[in-house]
Amino acid sequence: MANIRRRTPEPEPGPTRIQHTPGMADEMMRELAPFLAEEGIDIDDIDVPDLETLNAAFARAVERLNMIQSTPVGAARDNTLATLRGVVVALINGDDAAATELLDAIPPTATSPDDATVSGSIGVGTGLLDDWLCGRNPDTPKGLAAAVRLPRGHWIGERAATDLLALARKHRAFAKQDAVIASQGGLHVLYGTALALTGTITTWAKLTHSPATELADTHIA
Repeated sequence: MANIRRRTPEPEPGPTRIQHTPGMADEMMRELAPFLAEEGIDIDDIDVPDLETLNAAFARAVERLNMIQSTPVGAARDNTLATLRGVVVALINGDDAAATELLDAIPPTATSPDDATVSGSIGVGTGLLDDWLCGRNPDTPKGLAAAVRLPRGHWIGERAATDLLALARKHRAFAKQDAVIASQGGLHVLYGTALALTGTITTWAKLTHSPATELADTHIA
């Protein structure tokens, strides 16, 4: 059974692997279709003056789709926060297996509009990190950003977590999540988001002499 905790330091990410998944291209095009339509492109009858124009339209459509997927609202955001809260509390309590089970149960694509997803979890988590560590949140203790450390030990996603914390100190973790995913891989960034949240909450608890689980319940919301 997979576990977020490792016995040795996490190795550097290997080369990006390209995997063909039947039907993925068609599914992606269906998701992009509304945004491309706003650019004047019909996916069933693509007719643009040149390749540069088409590529630019696709880039804008992909950017908008990624933004929507990483910013869940309403019940989807509530469920995403509940999932992240459960993972962080499990890690705080030393229950690595439960944390891993919760993370691995998050689907890449929602089967219902209210589901938590991998992209939504990364987006919400990085948004919280930006808010907590940028130095402008009145609820966070002074010096939190500089003091944050990941939970002790070695972890899957520890490299991604380190990158996210550095970006969050500049309020750029959410904005740069795609770059971290491209470098580290989606699974490692999902795990790394959970580790970064846990490290921040436990450091917050030490600085304020507060119960970490109570801080998680209050602020991962």
